[in-house]
Amino acid sequence: MFNLVIFGPPGSGKGTQSEYIIKKYGLMHLSTGDLLRAEKNSGSELGNRIKELIDAGNLVPDEMVEEMVKKHVMLNRNAAGFIFDGFPRTTAQAEWLDNLLACIGESVTLMLTLDVDDDELRTRILERGKISGRADDQNVSIINNRIAVYHKQTQPVINFYAAQDKYVSVNGVGSLDKVFDRICRAMDNAQQLELAM
Repeated sequence: MFNLVIFGPPGSGKGTQSEYIIKKYGLMHLSTGDLLRAEKNSGSELGNRIKELIDAGNLVPDEMVEEMVKKHVMLNRNAAGFIFDGFPRTTAQAEWLDNLLACIGESVTLMLTLDVDDDELRTRILERGKISGRADDQNVSIINNRIAVYHKQTQPVINFYAAQDKYVSVNGVGSLDKVFDRICRAMDNAQQLELAM
């Protein structure tokens, strides 16, 4: 099982590259945003609690997010692996994920970030905003805040996986194919290292 934690700031191309990774490696995409939306619309007890929180403008607590992640992993434990997108966001969540995967005899194989400098991110997001019409993609102060929050939140998680020798930064600038080729090299190297252990 190949378990990939993927990170990238807004505008890094993470969503597009995740689709490429899923197609090539057959991994199951586990996006907490998608899981929250699906659970919210399911009519389940958990979904109703999530709906109440979101509708009131509140953040969904870690325990609820973890409950959804656990349910998804356990239901799909025969998958070729997972691509964790948007999770873990904190060191506590990273530790929790390690424990969950250990329950099924697995672990995180690689934590990968798409590295794009802040000026390039701003340019990309503003361009995206012109096409999508999204107001938050056209407001420079909102964009700057999102980038700053990303850096602040992800650094402790990067440190957590770097301490396990599972962290790789990939240059996210270049054509889609070139960036994807760099990601594949990083993933293939991580897989070979894991098999050698």
